[in-house]
Amino acid sequence: MLAEWEHQSMVQLTWPHEGTDWAPILDEITAIYENMASEIRKREPLLIVDSIPHNDTWARDHGFITVEEDSVLFLLDFKFNGWGEKFEAALDNEINKHLYEQGLVKGTYEDHLDFVLEGGSIESDGKGTVFTTECCLMAPHRNQPLTKEEIEERLKEWLGAERIVWLQHGSLIGDDTDGHIDTLVRICPNDTLLYTGGDKDHPDLAEMEKELQDLQTLDGKPYRLLKLPLPRPIYDDGDRLPATYANYLIVNGAVLVPTYKQPDLDQEAMDVIQQAFPDREIVGIDCCAVIKQHGSLHCCTMQYY
Repeated sequence: MLAEWEHQSMVQLTWPHEGTDWAPILDEITAIYENMASEIRKREPLLIVDSIPHNDTWARDHGFITVEEDSVLFLLDFKFNGWGEKFEAALDNEINKHLYEQGLVKGTYEDHLDFVLEGGSIESDGKGTVFTTECCLMAPHRNQPLTKEEIEERLKEWLGAERIVWLQHGSLIGDDTDGHIDTLVRICPNDTLLYTGGDKDHPDLAEMEKELQDLQTLDGKPYRLLKLPLPRPIYDDGDRLPATYANYLIVNGAVLVPTYKQPDLDQEAMDVIQQAFPDREIVGIDCCAVIKQHGSLHCCTMQYY
């Protein structure tokens, strides 16, 4: 599985419409998607899924996962079932086939539609290590009755991984993905990990930090750890939303970072991310409306190579 910072051929956005949960704030979310589209298009081609019927817009989780073997790209099509059958996703689960049949994506198609796997639940360093969380991949209504060992065996085979790092801790209040890794820990070049720091309401994130401090690379070296601030609490109808700066998108020459109208913490997060990507432009994109549906910038996108 390729690292996200490899050179990309394009990024996919699945566009909001009145038939999605975005309907009550459609104008607001459309403006944010237009901003995302503009920033991506400055740097690489953009694929917009619009005319294909879809339930929702989380391209990270219904999009293809790309792996490379002997310079050949393979497009892995896994089942998306609304994060453990929480939401309707039958139309979203058909998008990849439409894109492939129309020749809009390049690579060899691989059918894995008998296995549930979301792009937001895995992170790859492009050299043999894939991160995930046990609370997500072992969550109900995904791949039961498979055991952890059986799931790991499949991931290693399909993603070309030498090892799977299973984090035991880490979750955000308001998260409905069962703990996607892309809200918590992101792998960066040069054996660097960016991770979400905790607060009094998130003691489990402190336990996750301890896990990361004990981790070693395949070469037996400690990771370089960079802690991201946690945004101050943001609420919608009394519910705390899962805002996180870890949900950024790497594109060619830049990193697009979600911001939450908290200038001090937004800037602090972008400064930390700049340390991990010193040669890339860091661009903030307001995602206050996106988290109203419990996702953020990375969740909305999927890159291709």
